[in-house]
Amino acid sequence: MTIVRWVLVILLAAFLVFMGVQKFGAENVIFATIAERSGISLFEPLFRVVTGVAEILAAILLVVPKMRTNGARVALLIFVGAVGFHISPWLGIEVEGMGNSLFMMAVGGLVLTCTVLVLERLARK
Repeated sequence: MTIVRWVLVILLAAFLVFMGVQKFGAENVIFATIAERSGISLFEPLFRVVTGVAEILAAILLVVPKMRTNGARVALLIFVGAVGFHISPWLGIEVEGMGNSLFMMAVGGLVLTCTVLVLERLARK
C-alpha cells in the first residue's frame, strides 16, 4: 500500500507542477476568458499567478510525508475551484480551441486528490 500511495502522490505532485509552471509568463487564455466574461480583471494576471504558486506549493507539501495531507487539502481547493469555473458560465466545460480536455484534467486531478486524501487517512489508522 505504501508504494501505491507514493506513486499516486508523485503523479499528483508532477501534475500540479506541470500545471503550475504554465501559470507564469505570458497571458493564459483560460484566465483571460474568465476575466473577460466575469468583468473582474484580477483573474488575469493576478489570480493566474496566485493559482500557479498554490499548485507548486501543494506539490511540495505532497512530497513531504508529514505535510502530505495539507498538500492534498490545498490541491483539493485548487481542483474544486477549477471544476467550479468549468461548470460556470464564465468558462464552461468546452473551452474554445481546447474542447473539454482541461475540464477532464480538472476532474481527474480532483479524483486523484480525493484518492490520496482517503489513502492518507487509512494509513493513519
